This record gives sequence, C-alpha cells and structure tokens, in this order.
Amino acid sequence: MRAKVGDQLIMEGTHVDDHRRVGRIEEVRHPDGTPPYLVRWVDGEQTLCFPGPDAHVQPRDGSR
Repeated sequence: MRAKVGDQLIMEGTHVDDHRRVGRIEEVRHPDGTPPYLVRWVDGEQTLCFPGPDAHVQPRDGSR
C-alpha cells in the first residue's frame, strides 16, 4: 500500500455489524508512501494507522 498526504484511507468493517471507516491521510511517515499514516477520520479523531488487508487508499485525484 502506498499513499500521499491528502489521499483518503478507507477501512472496511471486518465483522457483520462493523461500519466502514473513512479518513484523510495527514502525514506519511516514509518517503516511499508506505504505512504508517497519520489519519484524521471523519468523526474528527486523529490516529496513527497501520492499515491491514481490509483497507485501501483512494487517491486525492479520484483515480485508483
């Protein structure tokens, strides 16, 4: 997984009642764009995130 500041991180729920979590990547810790990422989620919480296989990055320009 590779990302840039401004991209969207989307984490799908892993259980039946889990909700999708969406946030904006505010900081990328490695020059090659690999995790971890500092993410501001839509609920306002900010976390350092090590995305798993249930996550994907939506580039800021909308392409995949």
